[in-house]
Amino acid sequence: MPTELQVPIASEADIVTARQKGRELAASTGFSGTEQTLIATAISEIARNIVTYAKRGEIHLSALQEDGRRGVLVVARDDGPGISDPQLAMQDGYSTAKSLGLGLPGAKRLMDEFDLATAPGKGTTVTMKKWVR
Repeated sequence: MPTELQVPIASEADIVTARQKGRELAASTGFSGTEQTLIATAISEIARNIVTYAKRGEIHLSALQEDGRRGVLVVARDDGPGISDPQLAMQDGYSTAKSLGLGLPGAKRLMDEFDLATAPGKGTTVTMKKWVR
């Protein structure tokens, strides 16, 4: 398994691919089965947002080594419409797509580090890290 890969996101099938690749990377990095599922779920939520709101984007997955720790880095980027109110978008239950509204806040809870960079008309970048315990 390469320690860095890019998955283009434009369809439901791409969400599945990103989730599988994330799980494989997590397994090769030393995460438990439970943690692999958490990482795959976070990737799935963010990839689904790309398909729903931006139509296309990409997810970069890479293994991390930092201060003697091992982990995974997930960076999701799109050139979609951006998020007009990021604070509101990070609240549980908020959704403009009539979904459960768990995507962004749910992904944040599943990962150890989470950063959302977005602006209307400029697209969105979500950066997430999870560390092996």
